[in-house]
Amino acid sequence: MEFFVSVLVGLVLTFIGTFIIVGLGNLFQLWRVLPERTVVVYTFFGKVVGQVDEPGLFFPIMHFGPRALLFPLFGKSYTVRTAIQQAYLRNQLVNSEEGAPMGVGIWFEMLIRDPKAFLFQNSDPMGSLKANVATAVVKQLSNLKLDVLLENRDALSRKVREEVSPTSSQWGFSLGSTYIRKVAFRDKGMIGEIQRKVVNRLRQVTAAMRQAGENEVAIIHSEADKKASQRLGQAQAVRPQVVGAALAEIQSVPEVAAALFSLLDIQATLKSPGKILLTSADNANLLLSN
Repeated sequence: MEFFVSVLVGLVLTFIGTFIIVGLGNLFQLWRVLPERTVVVYTFFGKVVGQVDEPGLFFPIMHFGPRALLFPLFGKSYTVRTAIQQAYLRNQLVNSEEGAPMGVGIWFEMLIRDPKAFLFQNSDPMGSLKANVATAVVKQLSNLKLDVLLENRDALSRKVREEVSPTSSQWGFSLGSTYIRKVAFRDKGMIGEIQRKVVNRLRQVTAAMRQAGENEVAIIHSEADKKASQRLGQAQAVRPQVVGAALAEIQSVPEVAAALFSLLDIQATLKSPGKILLTSADNANLLLSN
């Protein structure tokens, strides 16, 4: 029984001691775990004494000596993320050479190369960087021709990056890819006028295409009518010869010729608009005598 009691007391004391040791370690920062793409900058009595950028478990006392035990009392640690960050500035006002107010949207990425400069050279480095990019956009893109603003985005993006990079490096940044993603009109009246012109142009193009199609159809119809009239003319020219040859062949047999002509007379009589009077033989003789 005494053995189990001693084991239980030992476990409880170990548990409590572990919590005490971990609490003291966190309080005096005896060790820290540093994630990837992260830098910790240490200051002592207001002065920068060093930084740690190796990810994983590290012990400040091994980097800075016994004074690391006094960092929680007389110093401070700053954690800085050095991963790539992205930002997008919308509708930066730029006037073209023609006087058109344009809204420019620019996307850029940056990362922190110098954590010390990022922390102590500027009180708001991120805001200053965005303001610097916006100023560079206005400076580089103002008073350019409208077609240059709409078409030469790659060259203009490089100019903006070259303008911002020297200043951003002073604040600890390294400016990465910079690209003008959007150039749009801001004046609603101008937008409506452009829309009307585009609609009118589309109507003109549609009408021209429709007229061209109708002209092609008319040409096809005229060519077909021409060929048909030529064929009909040829047929009419050949018809007397064909009919004459057929009648000559029929005349070779007198009985057939007589029957044919009798039939033709009957058909002609039936097609005639006149009236046919049918009567008996006596009435016919009486009519003939009169």
